[in-house]
Amino acid sequence: MQRLSQSPTDPAFVQNPYPFYDRARAAGRVVWWEDYGLPCVFGHAAANQILRDRRFGREIPLEKQRPIAPHTAPFYAIEAHSMLELEPPRHTRLRSLVLRAFTARRIEGMGPEIEVLARDLIAAFPDGPFDLLPAFAEVIPVVVIARLLGVPEGMKDQLLNWSHAMVGMYQAGRTRAMEDAAASASAEFAAFLRAYIDERRRAPGDDLITSLIAAEEAGEKLSTDELISTCVLLLNAGHEATVHAIGNGVAAILSQGGPKDWLSPDRREGTVEEILRWDPPLHMFTRWAYERIEVMGHVFEPGDQVGVMLAAAARDPALIEAPGRFDPGRPVKTHLSFGAGLHFCVGAPLARLEMLRALPVLFELCPGLRLEGRPGYAGTYHFHGLSALMVRR
Repeated sequence: MQRLSQSPTDPAFVQNPYPFYDRARAAGRVVWWEDYGLPCVFGHAAANQILRDRRFGREIPLEKQRPIAPHTAPFYAIEAHSMLELEPPRHTRLRSLVLRAFTARRIEGMGPEIEVLARDLIAAFPDGPFDLLPAFAEVIPVVVIARLLGVPEGMKDQLLNWSHAMVGMYQAGRTRAMEDAAASASAEFAAFLRAYIDERRRAPGDDLITSLIAAEEAGEKLSTDELISTCVLLLNAGHEATVHAIGNGVAAILSQGGPKDWLSPDRREGTVEEILRWDPPLHMFTRWAYERIEVMGHVFEPGDQVGVMLAAAARDPALIEAPGRFDPGRPVKTHLSFGAGLHFCVGAPLARLEMLRALPVLFELCPGLRLEGRPGYAGTYHFHGLSALMVRR
């Protein structure tokens, strides 16, 4: 196994990680990333195999579990009930109950609201240069999930603050200050949701929290702790990923001179999939080996952890021709930007819907939208999103 070094906080890597991905993919099917102390896979075939193999999972094996630092306890108290971090049978039970409430019909019903929200936000755009992220990309996902959950829309700024602080726990080079902020946000968010869930138990509404409370299968229901973790997951994972997907997508389209006919009704789905493939919001997802498993000639022992490089897999030349070119006209190929297998992103349909409904409205009402300077990426790896997206109408 070849060993490669690349700091994930290096400014050049933050702005463009893809040259390193290409180098790592060429170095072997499984490569040791020194800076993480992990074997990682950068090709599509290996990534797809690991994500779909039930002998790999997210739950930390008992022999690898370490004591939780007391100052991070509020964060990990939520993680303990998150289906993102669990395996069957707990994962099966949680996901089944969540999907009984988070239905395709409920998600699809948000389409007209997303378009109206997009139009309202665009109407408030200033005439001069402005940052599209806080004016548009950040607002749509948080307002949509607030409306779905039934949480007061006026809390969107507080929800954003909690979300930003908590996802700092997943970033490379996190500091004690980031951990303290995440713990504080976790405690505050959990306390708010606990009170709000109690209120919904007494006075049900027409919202996702009420549906999650009522969801039942074979006599099983979600506990309050599980409800809290699910709501946090839907906001944090869904919001952070969708903001970056919208921002990265608009930047990609504008860097090519505008949308052309890429967002016409018969082409917009392909354009959204190309955005998600070409510059996805999440670049790395890890798995633990539960058995002795051979992948692409490398043997993983029980307790080994592996980094699955989602964005690198999407630019594998074995998957797609000229993978480094942004081309919404190319035939749609299956990508791994939302994961695959047991932990395929439960919020993927909502993220796709937000992009499918909001992006055409943006370019319809702002046909002359253009970049003001070169967009820069924030140092938030494993998330890959812009620090700002300065544009002019």
